[in-house]
Amino acid sequence: MNRTTIGYTILIVLFIIAVGFFFYFYQQVQVYDKKLKEATSTDVPLSTYHFVLIGEEVDHEYWRLVSEGAKKAEATYGVIVEYEGPKRSNPEEQLKLLDMAIKSKVDGIIVQALNEQFTPLINGAVTNGIPVITVDTDAPGSLRDAYIGTDNYQAGFLAGKALIEDTNGKATVGIITGGTGQAYQQHQLRVQGFKDAVDKVEGINIVAIAESNLKRVNAEAKAYKMLTEHEEISAFYGTSSLDGMGVVAAAKTLKRQDNLYVITFDTVEGNIQLLKNGDIDAIVEQEPFEMGEKSIAIMLDIIKGKTVNDIYQTNSSIIRKADLPTEKNSEGGSPHD
Repeated sequence: MNRTTIGYTILIVLFIIAVGFFFYFYQQVQVYDKKLKEATSTDVPLSTYHFVLIGEEVDHEYWRLVSEGAKKAEATYGVIVEYEGPKRSNPEEQLKLLDMAIKSKVDGIIVQALNEQFTPLINGAVTNGIPVITVDTDAPGSLRDAYIGTDNYQAGFLAGKALIEDTNGKATVGIITGGTGQAYQQHQLRVQGFKDAVDKVEGINIVAIAESNLKRVNAEAKAYKMLTEHEEISAFYGTSSLDGMGVVAAAKTLKRQDNLYVITFDTVEGNIQLLKNGDIDAIVEQEPFEMGEKSIAIMLDIIKGKTVNDIYQTNSSIIRKADLPTEKNSEGGSPHD
């Protein structure tokens, strides 16, 4: 074979290889182009809404339930929900988190509005095109788009009716409330609802009211003081999830738990265990999971320009030991899921 023939043979082989590579890379480009078109099609969104939920206390069981409801909605609607809050109840830190969310230009904010200082920031957010939903505690004088939470007056009224029923209308009552200032407006409503329920019952007498400031140790100290100053107290009403726990601790210290009726708020794990043990007689159950879940759906309606209600009130109910699931059929979670 002469050199010319060898040269032609090499050229033909190189040509065949080049053609092969051409078709291979052409196919790869077509596959990539197809994937790119799929990724940029209108059926697959390139971005999603980013919402921030700001609670009162990030690790508190009640607020974890609110966040779990929001996270469920996050998966349902394909949005991003960022859950924030102070480690301990701190309105100033909540305000800083609210300000950061506004400056980050998120698509929507869900926030507990503890006092009047939240109103200017809420107004600023809405004015700048960021919808705001208040949750658990409202800011009715603000530009917020909607509020979702318990009807706290009605919840307190239910508590009063339960106490009347369970004590046959005869009880000397001490009240431990989260607080009475502007930051505790929902607790004021719970106290007022309770008072209105028992007001016309001659056998019910409220002899003392004290504030716990949402701290179990404070609730225990105030309940202890009440029990020593008013030995006639036969029942306690607590307006927060920690108040009942504090009352029970004080009663046990004074060996008064066997003849004391206790009703408190929230089906958190500690209260459920006390209810099972007979240390607490009844619990006002709220719906924090529903608050979180529904807030996301409402926020999306607001963004889409749909008409929404000004106020969404979640249900409350009374839970007694008999209402708890038995060990045989219980699979965990709170009762009445």
